[in-house]
Amino acid sequence: MERRVEVEDGHSVWCRVVGGGPDDPGRDETPLLVLHGGPGCGHDYLEPLSALAAHRPVVFYDQLGCGRSDRPDDPGRWVIGRFVAEIDRVRAALGLGRVHLLGHSWGGWLAIEYLTTRPAGPAAAGIGRAVLASTSASLAAFEAETRRLRSLLPAEAQAALDAGDVTSDAYQRAAEQFYARHVCRLADWPEPMLRTIANLEANQSYEVMQGPNELVITGNLHTWDRTADLARIDVPTLVTCGRHDEMGPPCAQPLAAAIPQAELAVFEDSSHSAHLEEPEAYLAAVAAFLQG
Repeated sequence: MERRVEVEDGHSVWCRVVGGGPDDPGRDETPLLVLHGGPGCGHDYLEPLSALAAHRPVVFYDQLGCGRSDRPDDPGRWVIGRFVAEIDRVRAALGLGRVHLLGHSWGGWLAIEYLTTRPAGPAAAGIGRAVLASTSASLAAFEAETRRLRSLLPAEAQAALDAGDVTSDAYQRAAEQFYARHVCRLADWPEPMLRTIANLEANQSYEVMQGPNELVITGNLHTWDRTADLARIDVPTLVTCGRHDEMGPPCAQPLAAAIPQAELAVFEDSSHSAHLEEPEAYLAAVAAFLQG
């Protein structure tokens, strides 16, 4: 089922619900609401999570500003608080009472913001379980890890990145080396990932909130930090990452340690896209966790 949901000022977002009625008596009908990365990636690269609809409905939506959703030209609109409010509007419009929540990358930051700002706690807000995928508790943690990983690149690539000319061919080649190591290690990126890359071209929400690329954070997310609030997440939480992830174990381990009911899963042959790089293992881990 596909539909549009009005979220503010006449603007709407595209939503898709995969799966529906029970196929067997043991099926869990608690939906999984998926928050994509970026900001601005769109849901496309997360489409393999549709396989989880064998166990429950899976709800995707493109956040305002990207993909099939409206793209208002309004730089002042792109702040994390409006994306938090958007989750509630999507839930209300689709009748999503109790849900599980999965946030990947920026979607993980958004999920953490949502989970830590509920006045009565996530469980009271109808969140059953949470999956925080390839994410961190702060931008400072992300920046520290990307600096460490940059230092492992060949000297020529490091020099090009340090020069800081994001429009130069040398910089672009160096950034591509980083992405091939730490964003997706597959030799050929799958078509859904390529659609996501297209979504990010000249994407206003990404530029305003993040910056020019993954390695240069100049946007308004720069000071975002929920480290001190993680104990407020009062639902079972699975933290996942790839061993070679741009937000790998140095980001994931402290995140899992600070959440009272958290467990950590590290995918040894993956970077930032474990659901694409090790799909069977990743889907099995998430399905088992959600089934409790």
